[in-house]
Amino acid sequence: MVGFFQNAVKLNLALQGGGAHGAFTWGVLDRLLEEERLEIGWVSGTSAGAVNAVALAAGLAEGGPQGAREKLREVWQAVYKAGVPDLLRLNPFLYSMTRSSFGQMAGLMSPYEFNPLGFDPLRELLVRAIDFECLRAQAPVGLVIAATEVASGRAHFFRAHEITVESVLASACLPTLHRAVQIGGMAYWDGGFSANPDLITVVRESPLSDTLLVMVNPRERMELPTGSREISGHINHITFNAPLRRDVELIETLRQESKKSWFNRATLAGKLQRHRFHVVDAGRYTAALKHETKMKPDWGLFTYLHGAGRTETHKWLDRHRRDVGRRETARLGERILGEPVLAHEPGIDEGASGTGVGPLIASDVGEVLVRRA
Repeated sequence: MVGFFQNAVKLNLALQGGGAHGAFTWGVLDRLLEEERLEIGWVSGTSAGAVNAVALAAGLAEGGPQGAREKLREVWQAVYKAGVPDLLRLNPFLYSMTRSSFGQMAGLMSPYEFNPLGFDPLRELLVRAIDFECLRAQAPVGLVIAATEVASGRAHFFRAHEITVESVLASACLPTLHRAVQIGGMAYWDGGFSANPDLITVVRESPLSDTLLVMVNPRERMELPTGSREISGHINHITFNAPLRRDVELIETLRQESKKSWFNRATLAGKLQRHRFHVVDAGRYTAALKHETKMKPDWGLFTYLHGAGRTETHKWLDRHRRDVGRRETARLGERILGEPVLAHEPGIDEGASGTGVGPLIASDVGEVLVRRA
């Protein structure tokens, strides 16, 4: 495999959240780690993407690529074994009511009511699987873990040197299921509300100029939701896709503006103009799954999505490994926003378009940058 391509594949990774559907990202990482000359720069992760990110980084620190593959499998097996029922067994009455749908129960009571002790199976399995002290001291990759400040709604980014189990729990804290995570006197909810995943910080701070975005959530769901559970699920779908759409709007706006006037190469606009984005997309798989499958740790689902992630990554590598470092292979504006890109570039994936959303006007850019600072 080493002789197949001339140079190392040098990539940042941006890992979207998506609950149990994050097993697709596990498959993506599992296949990437088989590349003997893969170099990972920074990893941006949110929610399930944050879990994958810290498992990847911890595994690399302890045992290189093979150690990372084993660590990812260990974490996902632990997620399956812990499962949601472990939480509900603290309250047998609720468990008997909700064996069919934990998500439906979450709409009836707050986590402060049905889980008064604040027990979280994810905390226990992360503490067992991840050596956070080692990770902070020897992180082999840059990390950007996103959580949302409850008070302001702003994104907060935890870097490698400050990653703790609380950071990861904050990034994955759905407020209907878990109490807000307190860190330094600040309460945090799921990072998917504000950055899912963050792209801007990675472009600004990573020395690499290629980022692979792993998308877990489908860009659109065509069926009209009519039942209460379907409506709730679709609201969540829109909510957790919105931050990525906002980032892509900002990227497209700054790129267009940089074509009109001179930008210093060191500015964000200059970096975005030169940055190359790539995408591995789970949409064709997750669009066919019901919303509630995100909430149900199931090994059959995990292995299906893991295999799908490996398959899609293998196809992407076959088609584009030589493009990394040379050209962008994903038109983010077209893929995420459904907006046409005027200039065709060789190597660009056409992809499926999403629902169109108007671009940010120039006056909005400064406000967005202030929020993301």
